[in-house]
Amino acid sequence: MQGRSEKVTFPGVGGEMLAARLDLPLGTPRAYALFAHCFTCTKDIFAATRIAAALAEEGIAVLRFDFTGLGHSEGEFANTSFSSNVGDLLKAADFLRQNRSAPALLIGHSLGGAAVLAAAGEVPEARGVVTIGAPADPAHVTHLFQDQRAEIEATGEAEVLLAGRPFRIKRQFLEDIEGRRLEAAIAGLRKALLVFHGPLDQTVGIENAAKIFTAAKHPKSFVSLDEADHLLTKKADAIYVATVLAAWASRHLPASEETQAPAGVVTVRENGEGRFTQSIEVGRHHLRADEPRDFGGLDSGPSPYDLLLAGLGACTAMTLRLYAERKKWPLQNVEVELRHDKIHAADCKTCETEVGRVDRIERRLTLEGPLDGTQRDKLLEIADKCPVHRTLESEVAVVTELSGKAAL
Repeated sequence: MQGRSEKVTFPGVGGEMLAARLDLPLGTPRAYALFAHCFTCTKDIFAATRIAAALAEEGIAVLRFDFTGLGHSEGEFANTSFSSNVGDLLKAADFLRQNRSAPALLIGHSLGGAAVLAAAGEVPEARGVVTIGAPADPAHVTHLFQDQRAEIEATGEAEVLLAGRPFRIKRQFLEDIEGRRLEAAIAGLRKALLVFHGPLDQTVGIENAAKIFTAAKHPKSFVSLDEADHLLTKKADAIYVATVLAAWASRHLPASEETQAPAGVVTVRENGEGRFTQSIEVGRHHLRADEPRDFGGLDSGPSPYDLLLAGLGACTAMTLRLYAERKKWPLQNVEVELRHDKIHAADCKTCETEVGRVDRIERRLTLEGPLDGTQRDKLLEIADKCPVHRTLESEVAVVTELSGKAAL
């Protein structure tokens, strides 16, 4: 399940501040990905947001950003070039490397795909590259403003309409993209490659996918997008790309066994997102904890007491299920509702403590199925015998010590 999306900024290759979003999964990300959008698009197109959400559900955080002069980023688009886009992409990788973790995946849509192919060699940590409707060479985009090419070459610049919006294209842009060839960069990727392309793409022809795929060395994969258009404007097409990409990424970014705690060990650490936000690792499972906003937290996860109640509730339901199966009773479903509070000791008739306050947990069971009264009474009794319940009511020794790991 996706966690949340943060707004972040970082300086681009020209010094302008670039606007970005960091989509984070619940718990500690297993890896980070970098997404480069299509020519004149922004980080917020549906394809980008859906892909980021799908990867976050797989535990992969995604940084998507607006290139210089586009979306919410600073700078003038007219002063940019393909080379500056590659530079912005590398600055985005630097931002992740310095503030989170270097990107393990590079994903590019259209000209953004060409940019990630060009930049991949300078991101040694990246293990996979994904292109979506990408040209085999950046010069391919010149057909979008072929009618204005003569004016651009004669006067140095011209205003062109791209996707219904006016953009100013300068001669430097043409000269830059025509001087870039990607075949050598693709052949030297040394990373897993996934190529998405639609055979009916009217903006970037399918032959571009063939050139990219042929130039690349294994491991490489190709996925046809059937009737999808270039921008994946149909929701179903964007969701399909996101789903397949997430599955492919999971294969090439397996959870590292070295980072998993031994069985029975739970690791909790601050993740820096908020004052109280914690990342919890239980083997290969990732959770998070936080405090409500009125306690100074971000409310991005359950509180410690919520997690305590969840543990008791889960243990209760599991214990009842095991007992009913052993007895072959028709228990169809169990629901456990819990609440925690502190009450005056004087109000607790079963407590040994007589003064001050004591913790009180209220547990309400809903048992579904054709059970008779005797069976329901017995299951109510068995609920108090779940291991977590017994732990909470027994004497517990918590031993705390400093680890040998020193943080500088």
